[in-house]
Amino acid sequence: MTAETTSPSLIATLPGHTYTDAGIFRAEQERIFEQMWFCAIRSSDLDKAGAWKTVQIGRESVLISRTRKGEIRGFYNICRHRGVKLCMEESGEAARSFQCPYHAWTYDFEGKLIAAPNLTKMPDIDRNEYGLAKVHIREYLGYVWVCLAEEPPSFEQDVMGAIEERLGNLDAISGYDVANLKVGRRIRYDVKANWKLIIENFMECYHCATIHPELTEVLPEFADGLAAQYFVGHGAEFGSEIKGFTIDGSEGLDVIPGVGEDQDRRYYAITIKPTVFVNLVPDHVIIHRMFPLAADHTIVECDWLYLPSVVESGKDVTASVELFHRVNMQDFDACERCQPAMASKVYANGGVLVPSEHHIGAFHDWVNAKVGDVQPSGEDLLGLTASTPPLEDRARTVERAQAPE
Repeated sequence: MTAETTSPSLIATLPGHTYTDAGIFRAEQERIFEQMWFCAIRSSDLDKAGAWKTVQIGRESVLISRTRKGEIRGFYNICRHRGVKLCMEESGEAARSFQCPYHAWTYDFEGKLIAAPNLTKMPDIDRNEYGLAKVHIREYLGYVWVCLAEEPPSFEQDVMGAIEERLGNLDAISGYDVANLKVGRRIRYDVKANWKLIIENFMECYHCATIHPELTEVLPEFADGLAAQYFVGHGAEFGSEIKGFTIDGSEGLDVIPGVGEDQDRRYYAITIKPTVFVNLVPDHVIIHRMFPLAADHTIVECDWLYLPSVVESGKDVTASVELFHRVNMQDFDACERCQPAMASKVYANGGVLVPSEHHIGAFHDWVNAKVGDVQPSGEDLLGLTASTPPLEDRARTVERAQAPE
């Protein structure tokens, strides 16, 4: 059985092993997560000098901290002596420095080696050369973005360019003042599914009428199956009787002042590869950050961001949080239902995309360009059939449809 088709309405997906094979996932870690700009933490998570967080990016543990000058630095979370992890927890606060728990090599907040047992007897050791290995850092939209590549790709093209491509121009997001909003709620989801299934789900709305009754009540056009991302610059309009982006359509919270009249009462969704979703509505912004841990395991951290005055005044954000929390739970349940079937012989050559999903094909082409030459290792969840073709050999039989502008 094959997903290849001669029907103009259908185009083929990636093959099933792409979502289950451990070797392909290792290649994605190496070529995607460790080479691209990866959205790691909210800058405000580091609220004082010495505050730190650790983040798993691909195969690497990264330590992100704030210096005494208030600047953010990123390092590989590895002691330069014998390779022990410096910080074993997810977050914490260092009083003066980072000290290895094994042999007490000690580093300042700039990563310089400042102390070690008998260090004064080893004057030939360059304390900068043997300091913590640094990673590239950028701050944007109030988040810390990390790149592990020796020569990082263009941030303007890969990150800001994704927003521009979706909204038509960068000015369309500037009015939301995302960097200066405050976290009103953060929920962490443990999803037993491949990261690509989650991205594909977010990009389309063919499923919305089936599993998102609350969302389609607020955004009626989603019931027709066309996601907002299908059209450049388009925002899904609230229903005529809907007052706010809330679980019951009730009044929302204070509208972000910079949101334009043409953006009011509209929802915009943006995918920033490899692992970020941005959701814009008039009174808050929702950011999803994915942390792929295995071929069938992804952590998703979701922030609901509001005006500082909303959060600081203690206003109840439950109604707005509950709407997308419920959407998240519905989506992740669907992804977890898909994951086991990816290893089935029935899905060995993949499935198909209907016209309202054709834009997902561009994502599949992007994945194929990154790891399409990787042969399946056979280290998947339920076993791999010998006839499963590598990604680069899977020919598409129908030319990709372009999303209308």
